Amino acid sequence: MATVDSVIRDAGVQLREAGIETPDHDAKLLLAEAAGMELRDIDKALLMGETISFDDARFRAMLERRAKREPLQYIVGHAPFRYLDLEVGPGVFIPRPETETVVQAGLDWITQHGLMHPRVVDLCAGSGAIGLAVVSEVPGSQVWAVELSPHTAEWTQHNLARTAKRYPSIASNYQLEIGDATSLATLAQLDGTVDMVITNPPYIPQADVPEQPEVRDWDPELALYGGSADGTLIPERIIERAYRLLKADGALVMEHDISQGDRLVAYARATGFVNASTGKDWTGRDRYLFAEK
Repeated sequence: MATVDSVIRDAGVQLREAGIETPDHDAKLLLAEAAGMELRDIDKALLMGETISFDDARFRAMLERRAKREPLQYIVGHAPFRYLDLEVGPGVFIPRPETETVVQAGLDWITQHGLMHPRVVDLCAGSGAIGLAVVSEVPGSQVWAVELSPHTAEWTQHNLARTAKRYPSIASNYQLEIGDATSLATLAQLDGTVDMVITNPPYIPQADVPEQPEVRDWDPELALYGGSADGTLIPERIIERAYRLLKADGALVMEHDISQGDRLVAYARATGFVNASTGKDWTGRDRYLFAEK
């Protein structure tokens, strides 16, 4: 039986030849999945020069899929986001680490304002990552989520059920609506009553087609492109919708492209927000709009 080191080395060569940027890391994650183990178990076996039992056929099949540039998260069927492990697959946008900073900005604001039962809206919910992170990390919060695609909304529902098994109290505090997040009719009953809108809308400029095949060929276009040459059409409509939803002194936190900060701050101010600024992600890049009504 081959050692973990030799298995990872051979798999890494295959993935490296396919152009994968992190071949050894991806090989370890796939091996962990095929062995029913955690990544730390694979790292330990590597360190100790050990062998492990794993489903070789499944491992080889997953390697083939990854070599064709299918996203790692789709292959294993789940993706981490803050304290959650979310189901993902074709038709749903894979949650990104930089979006965790957007959530953190929102949670910090809720804490600073001492809100015991915040009313939060997650527009463009996708996998449900943002809203489910809020409702699971802020006891007493109520979250309304909006997703346009019925197919994507099925993933949101899966993740609500998955998260509710771990946090049973959230089941009645999270509501999902299938609809257009920019429409005045969507969640109209909440207008003027919401403490925070937190959102990761489509924002990629139309001409900026992603170079990575994992994004360009697999992420749903509906979740990527912002509807105009500079990608700000949908974000600007989200700003307008958020302004109506929020109560006085409420806040909007919205992820955006690194090129859009100044424009969206100006648009938020023109819409009526009294305070608007650009927040940075963990890499120091302009990543989100923060605006208070």
